[in-house]
Amino acid sequence: MAQQYSLNFKKLSERLAYGFGDFGCNIIYTAMSAFLLFYYTDYAGVSAFAVGTIMMVSRLFDGVSDIIMGVIVDRTKSKYGKARPWILRMCIPFAISGVLLFSVPTSWAETPKLIYVFITYNLVSTVVYTAINVPYSALNALMTQNPYERSVLSIFRNLLATAGTLTINIFTLPLVEFFGNNALAWTKTFFIFGIVAIIAFLYTFWGTSERVKSVAQLQSTENNDVPVLVGIKALFKNKYWIMMTGMLALFFLMYAINGGSTVYYAKDILGDKNLVGTINGIFNIVQICGMFFIAMMIKKFGKRNIFALGLVLDIIGMLILNYSNGAMSLIIISSIIRGLGNACGGATMWAMVSDTIDYGEWKTGYRTEGLVNSACSFGWKIGNGIGSALLGLILEAGGYVGTAITQTETALFSIEICFIWIPIAIYVIGLVIMSFYHLDKEFPAIIRDLNNRIIKQTTIK
Repeated sequence: MAQQYSLNFKKLSERLAYGFGDFGCNIIYTAMSAFLLFYYTDYAGVSAFAVGTIMMVSRLFDGVSDIIMGVIVDRTKSKYGKARPWILRMCIPFAISGVLLFSVPTSWAETPKLIYVFITYNLVSTVVYTAINVPYSALNALMTQNPYERSVLSIFRNLLATAGTLTINIFTLPLVEFFGNNALAWTKTFFIFGIVAIIAFLYTFWGTSERVKSVAQLQSTENNDVPVLVGIKALFKNKYWIMMTGMLALFFLMYAINGGSTVYYAKDILGDKNLVGTINGIFNIVQICGMFFIAMMIKKFGKRNIFALGLVLDIIGMLILNYSNGAMSLIIISSIIRGLGNACGGATMWAMVSDTIDYGEWKTGYRTEGLVNSACSFGWKIGNGIGSALLGLILEAGGYVGTAITQTETALFSIEICFIWIPIAIYVIGLVIMSFYHLDKEFPAIIRDLNNRIIKQTTIK
């Protein structure tokens, strides 16, 4: 816990450096969400149902690894801090694992292919991505305790995350086409993206600093590691952490289904898979532009209210899309509205998670940045895994066949369910959850109390 509300912060350069960490993370995350199932079904020749099952089962392993990594981060002690060392250590393995993910040997039989998919998918999601993303997620709360600055950091995080998503959505298919539009072309494409990710992570490592310490750390120089079971029990006494973890799980379930079905929607309903770049490009550009205006709105209306506004805009955008009948003008309008909605959510979500760390310390006496973020990560990865599995299951149930020239009506309807109706349902649930979230109003008093505890302990010593 910081001794003062305001910290020695390098402003723009450090904000940019922090944001580039999620640019690097999104090289793999967006690829897994938007293109991995498509690559498996249409290039590697693997069953959507089998892959979806592997993804869902793998999330169980992934969830365990998240908790382990959270504990490791909380117990890491180095001259670089708790989180930053792991960003440095894992950036090269991150790039290599991404290349392996898109290198399924197409000449193999079905069973060996599925074994390869299981191993490489778990290498990426269970081991490497966890080992770099959990520390990165914890870094926000370790850099500053100023709630406004956390929101600004989250804006930069999501600006650069969106830029990473935009990079993958715009350049993946053209690069695949450039390299020959075959399975090997995907491997070459992600070799290039891997180099870009390494550069982004190195910028994050060298450009950021960790400043925030817990009350226990400031009181004593002795070992103050929180026992794992004690930390986990403390999490479930933190009502706001439970709300945000639930939101993250639902949102990433939706992202997996909606993002993964975009290429199918473009290819089979709009008739051109390259429209993925247009649909997502407009959406991402608007999201990036919108975030430049979000900070002043957060200051006036609070994170929760801006987050809820984003949910309403997302619903409106999806409804317009549903009744567009394929008209490009309405698809563009929908992308603009949804981009603004996502800007609201992206600018606030991770800052709200960081705020739950301070609430948890105030409520229970334990501050565990790594465990809080790893448990959130566990929640959203479970949601993402279920979403990926549901996407495969829904497409399979609808009769989708990757090699078919035209799809059946039921297959097309299954794509619409994934792309439109499931996201709308989750946005509505999100609005209900937000009606119980009041931490924005409570936060200043919580910080004052935590600072008073430090003053009191210092006086006693």
